[in-house]
Amino acid sequence: MSATLTLPEPIAPPRTRPWRTLFAVMFTTSWAGNQFSPLLLLYQERQHYSTAAVNGFLGVYVCGLVPAFLLSGALSDRYGRRPVMFAGVLAAVAASTALAFGESGPLMICLGRFLAGITVGTATCVGTAWMKELSQWPHDPAADTGAGARRATLSFSLGSLAGAGVAGLIAQWGPWPEQLPFLVHVALTLPFAWLVLRAPETATMAGVPGPLRSRLRVRAAGHRRFTRVVLVGGPWVFAASAIGYGYLPVLLKDATAGWGIAYATLLTSVALAGSAAVQPLAKRIDQRDSARGVLAGVVTIVAGVALVAASAHWQSWPLGVAAAVLVGAGMGIGMVSGLLEVQRIAGPADLAGLTGVFYAVSYLGFASPALLAAVAAATGAPATALLLGVVAVGAVCALAVVRSYRRHLPH
Repeated sequence: MSATLTLPEPIAPPRTRPWRTLFAVMFTTSWAGNQFSPLLLLYQERQHYSTAAVNGFLGVYVCGLVPAFLLSGALSDRYGRRPVMFAGVLAAVAASTALAFGESGPLMICLGRFLAGITVGTATCVGTAWMKELSQWPHDPAADTGAGARRATLSFSLGSLAGAGVAGLIAQWGPWPEQLPFLVHVALTLPFAWLVLRAPETATMAGVPGPLRSRLRVRAAGHRRFTRVVLVGGPWVFAASAIGYGYLPVLLKDATAGWGIAYATLLTSVALAGSAAVQPLAKRIDQRDSARGVLAGVVTIVAGVALVAASAHWQSWPLGVAAAVLVGAGMGIGMVSGLLEVQRIAGPADLAGLTGVFYAVSYLGFASPALLAAVAAATGAPATALLLGVVAVGAVCALAVVRSYRRHLPH
């Protein structure tokens, strides 16, 4: 007597793939995180904040990001992807509402940036794990193994690009530049609070009793491949964005006097467009049996930071655009390669948790402008010298990845 194993029928018909709904939700939540970057010069010009203060606003963002990365994955494993993602969408609306009142003082700006960090931390951690689960059988049987990582990264890049582009254009040429960008985002985001509740739940352990403390322990985070390759390359992903289009416009404010906000928007758009465009190539660069993808991302980003140093030294805005292209490409390669490494290392029970750890470490790089500004204020060192120091640290990290290039591969 023989038995045959039959696969379940696909849950979603071809034209209603549920990953598309999640893609849209991640798009709007990513918008919340990056709409602030082009407005740094606006706050300097209108509210007379110092360079250290505006870079400090970027640092507050990280304060919301890291806890969200570390907690949201475990919460979504325990209670389900849907309710945690729904909370992330509500946080996006609250963040933009607070930032719309930014003229009232730094407290509202810090509150808005903190909530934006919670938004993006939740959306990227839970959303990336959920996207992978919706990009495979039985929800999307035609998808390949890397589709989830590519879709999650592309939604993040396009949402960040749209948020920065719309906010920057309104700030430079539109009415109510300190309010309208955030009100536009609130209007776009509110419908998705309802749509996210319609996506299918995929957390296999949701509702299973057990202490949350045990779920916060991500055992795969101790995997040697993760600690010696992924964690080494991770911080460079968002150090690239923070330096390439967050810090550089402030360094070139004299060279771009009169159109600094538009230039900051241009850098952000170019970098994020480059990040999105390079992602199909990033999948081909990545290899299961080596760290080629992670290494390519780090090397490209470090080369971009060197170009940032050159543009700051010569006060050259065209060189700054070229630097943004390079750091954007490195960011795209590093993000896709890092997520693919995470998905190969993690098991189903700790995918969301390990994704959160990866993003938490990666977003530490977003605090680099605040750190550089603080060091410059304390030591009087020129920005060019500090950026060359960052390049030297990047070279050391690249060598560390080379050392573990084909080691500690997950089975």
